[in-house]
Amino acid sequence: MDPNSVRQQWEERSGEYSPDYYAYYGPNETSELIRARLDSAIESDATILELGCSSGRHLAHLHDGGYEDLHGIEINGEALSVMEENYPELAADGTFYIDAIEDTVTEFDDDHFDVVFSVETLQHVHPDGGVFEELERITANRLITVENERRADENGGEGDDGSSETPVNYVHDEFPLYFRNWNRVFTDRGFTEIFSEQTDRDVFREFHLDGGDDATIQS
Repeated sequence: MDPNSVRQQWEERSGEYSPDYYAYYGPNETSELIRARLDSAIESDATILELGCSSGRHLAHLHDGGYEDLHGIEINGEALSVMEENYPELAADGTFYIDAIEDTVTEFDDDHFDVVFSVETLQHVHPDGGVFEELERITANRLITVENERRADENGGEGDDGSSETPVNYVHDEFPLYFRNWNRVFTDRGFTEIFSEQTDRDVFREFHLDGGDDATIQS
């Protein structure tokens, strides 16, 4: 499946894994862990971007915790209307970009965001998407990935460093899930992993950018 086909699948998604689907379930343990990690290190005025924010359940939990400068990228155009209905304060206060991640991240300045995070989103980015270098460029401080790495462990997570093909599984025979070892992906791009934890089905990883701006870290 080529990159454009992958994007179209998510752009038109309804039912399971759609913005309505995630809004129904609301913030979860992953939302709580993201906020706990940021509360321990980041000021509330930090600029935060979620990749693939859908209807905003994780950002809403950060907003409830006092974070003010929240941004999200989401390809599904229904997400904003669902957000307005379920998380109206976030919809009013946040900044949102309805487009593909690959097309949006190139528009930001270097070190534009203090924190960038992704929850089960980067795992669907096509290997030809070219976004990982852009994430290194736009992240000033922290990067968090919460992604499924099950099959990446079987082959050492190879694929995105050009050493072999990225393993992939098709969810419901519809859309691809690319298994990567995110430690390797981002430590190869100048990040240092400072925290990791296995969740029910994902690996939560927190990275600090080597030589990045620590201005938003709490003393």
